[in-house]
Amino acid sequence: MKSRASEIANRPRETFTSRFAAVITMVGVAVGIGNIWRFPYMVGKFGGAAFVLLYALIVAAIGVPALMAEWALGRHARRGPVGAFAAAGLPFGRAVGWFFFFVVAAATAYYTAVIGWVLYYAVAQLASPVIALDAAAILPPESGFAPRSFALQLVATGLVVLSCAYVLVRGLRAGIERASRIVLPALLVILIVLLVRALTLPGAGAGVRWYILELRWAEIDAKVAMAALGHAIFSLSLGGTFMVVYGSYLPPGERLLPGAVWTTASDTLSGLLAGLVIMPAVFAFGLEPTSGPGLIFSTLPQVFAALPLGWIFGFLFFVALLGAGYLSDIAAFEVLVAGLTDNTHFSRRRAVWLVGALVYALAIPPIINNAIFVPWAITFGSGMQTLGALLAAVSLAWCLDRGKALAELSAVGQRPVPAWLYYWIRFGVPLAIVAIGIWWLLTSVVGSTTAK
Repeated sequence: MKSRASEIANRPRETFTSRFAAVITMVGVAVGIGNIWRFPYMVGKFGGAAFVLLYALIVAAIGVPALMAEWALGRHARRGPVGAFAAAGLPFGRAVGWFFFFVVAAATAYYTAVIGWVLYYAVAQLASPVIALDAAAILPPESGFAPRSFALQLVATGLVVLSCAYVLVRGLRAGIERASRIVLPALLVILIVLLVRALTLPGAGAGVRWYILELRWAEIDAKVAMAALGHAIFSLSLGGTFMVVYGSYLPPGERLLPGAVWTTASDTLSGLLAGLVIMPAVFAFGLEPTSGPGLIFSTLPQVFAALPLGWIFGFLFFVALLGAGYLSDIAAFEVLVAGLTDNTHFSRRRAVWLVGALVYALAIPPIINNAIFVPWAITFGSGMQTLGALLAAVSLAWCLDRGKALAELSAVGQRPVPAWLYYWIRFGVPLAIVAIGIWWLLTSVVGSTTAK
């Protein structure tokens, strides 16, 4: 048994081919559907430019060090969450790692279903000049069961699972890296094309002013600050899972601080850019800019339908949204694949197909209707993601030896990070995450129970 465990532990581990490859892959993980939908919505609702400044401060103070902590934890262990928490010395670390393995499996299931919606919307936009497809037909009903919606979601979700498996069986360099190098630049080009079109619409200036030029400081309060911190954790894919796995692929000489700065800056800028695509168009057509999820799946299709050749821009928009979600979904799958290849004798190919089957099966309950989907997303997404981010910071700064933690936060042959950064990760970051966790419990759990 010991020899088999030793054989698994000593398997060679791929690393990124270059610093650029590492950064672009990390940015691809961070830039997800939330950047294109949730961030613009939050900026518009919570103070405009004032919220952007507040969010930038929170990301710099909490997001950057928390991201460094998760990368350092993964690089130290050369394993995903299952091995990383245990290697750091967290009590019951291996059990905690397996717990988050199943949390990620459940979260990946509903997230993959959402990407399936986006895929269908892209097809609907592309087909609209020839055949009218009801884009909303794929969305689950508010209650009950819709056979047509269920069948469409099964097909769309299956296609997303297969496309992720296609990349993952090729490994880190030939699969994940290559996909990031292709998808991320394409996403940027599409957003720029859409930005030019949105800003040339009559009345677009009102959307720009409302979105980022109005400093509405009166709307900023503690609740908004907690919402901004929560979005930072969500948007940067913190949670002791995605970034821990990708951190395990970083070479010893890779400096973490520059990569964390580039990742957080790119993530924030992508959200701002998406908002400059969406809000001017919404204002130009007199639609509601604070309509939440409906902004993507209900409001924007109306905009595209009213534009000359709008199906082209609609198709490009949903392709961009698909690309953003796809890279994050690959990272989620990789957490699960690494969990199996790091701890069993499964080959990567076998692990990929087992994970694909697991995620597809787990996707069935939340896509039946919103009565299951919404609490599933809140529990396995927001709640567990906050807990994972907390445990990752605690594992690195409280459980791992101080010297080893400082060594991982730095890089081989490079100047070590200042000691104050280590202590900030030890005290400041966990306190901030605990605060957002308490706020989430009070607003999402206690608040919803009281409302009933």
